[in-house]
Amino acid sequence: MSAQRPASFAALLLLLLLPNGGWAQSGTSGTLAGVVKDPSGAVIPGVTVEASSPALIEKVRSVTTDDQGQYKIVELRPGAYTVTFTLPGFNTVKREGIALTSGFTATVDAEMRVGSVEETVTVTGASPVVDVQNIRTQNVYSRETLDALPSAKTLQAYAALTLGATFTSAADQDVGGNRGEMGGLGAFTVHNSRAVDGRVTIDGMPFGQLTG
Repeated sequence: MSAQRPASFAALLLLLLLPNGGWAQSGTSGTLAGVVKDPSGAVIPGVTVEASSPALIEKVRSVTTDDQGQYKIVELRPGAYTVTFTLPGFNTVKREGIALTSGFTATVDAEMRVGSVEETVTVTGASPVVDVQNIRTQNVYSRETLDALPSAKTLQAYAALTLGATFTSAADQDVGGNRGEMGGLGAFTVHNSRAVDGRVTIDGMPFGQLTG
C-alpha cells in the first residue's frame, strides 16, 4: 500500500497540472462576433476583421469572415476595442469605442460598399449592451467599485456581497470586514453549487492550493 502512494500522488499532481480544454472559453474573457454585408444585404466572405485594444498583449487580433460573411474573435481581455473591416475593392469600415466585458459577446456588424482602397468609414457609437449569443447572466464590477466596497477585499467578503453566493466555511463568512485579514479553507459557491464547480483567477490566471 505504501509503495503505491507516491505513484498515485504523482498521477494526481500530473492531472492537476494538465491544461483543461473546458476552460478555453472562460467567463474572464469576452468575444466579438458579427456579419459583414454589402448595401444590398448580400454577405461578404473573405473580409479581414481586426480587433485592436491596449488590453491585448499582442495589441491586434485578426480573423477572416467565412462563406456566410460571419466572424468571431474569442478569448479577448476586457477593455475598449476598435474593430476594422478591410477587403480589397471595398471601403474600409472602422468601429470605435466597443466596450468589451468578461463573459460578454458583443455583436459588431458592418456594411461595406465598393470604393477606393484609401476610403475609410469610421463609426463611433454606443457599445452593444445586449448579448444575443449567450444566455449566461454576468455582472462585472470596475476596479473603482471594488475599491470603494466596505469589505476586507477577500474572497469571503465578496461572497457576502454577492446575491446567491456563500463561502463553504461559515466561520470564515466575512460581513463588512469583520473577519479582517483572516483566511480559511473553503470555497466560493453560488446557489448551492459544488465547491469544485468554480475557479478563482487573478487577471485571468487560475490559482489555488494543493492540499491532502
